[in-house]
Amino acid sequence: MNETIKTQLDHRTIREFTDEKLDDSIIETLLDVANRSATSNGMQFSSIIQVTDQEIKDALADNGTQAYMARAPHLWIFVVDLNRNYQIAKENGVENDEMIGFDKFIQGFTDSIIAAQNVVNAAESLGFGTNYFGNIHNDTARVIELLKLPPLTYPAVGLSFGIPNQDPQLKPRMSMDLKSFENSYEVYDNYNEKIDDYNKEMTSYYDLREDGKRSDTFSEQIPKKQGSIIKNRGKMFETLINQGFKVIPE
Repeated sequence: MNETIKTQLDHRTIREFTDEKLDDSIIETLLDVANRSATSNGMQFSSIIQVTDQEIKDALADNGTQAYMARAPHLWIFVVDLNRNYQIAKENGVENDEMIGFDKFIQGFTDSIIAAQNVVNAAESLGFGTNYFGNIHNDTARVIELLKLPPLTYPAVGLSFGIPNQDPQLKPRMSMDLKSFENSYEVYDNYNEKIDDYNKEMTSYYDLREDGKRSDTFSEQIPKKQGSIIKNRGKMFETLINQGFKVIPE
């Protein structure tokens, strides 16, 4: 097993970093990694906002209800970006609605996530810690306002990285027997039986991490997380339309 895979298998979310900023050369390398990431049809439908203004960080943290977001030494927001190519097409008089449809939005979202994951792999290979922020979707309209995102752009995911100031446990994962199939999807008669050991493992993990304050199972997390919605997340599609994407067929 090579060092890259070892690092990936040791991936942990780092929420607290030292105050030390990384050298500009490292930032440039991580930007190069993002730039060389795979992109659908070579269209490069993503951009990055490097958030350095503390007031904006504070506002994003408030929007995302995670205070440690404001303390991130480096915070990047990966953005679906159909604006750039649309403007190029418009300057050449060849723009059309197909360029800003749902298919292209999904391509841009995929481009953004692939770029973000490549940056994570690169940063962790250099010994740095990382943390994804899906909380930017708590109120995407607010994030768009804070980052002054133009029409035909949309925040995909946030990412913080830096020098770790904590060493958390490795969080358990469900067995790949339940997540990897050959040729077709397999449905089981009793999933609770299948994840019984995993539920026990998760209980122990939280019990140790939270000093006995929390010890819920994965099964108990499903209705709490998947079965509920954060206030403004129900407006994400509305915001997408307001940003000018043609996501509903006419």
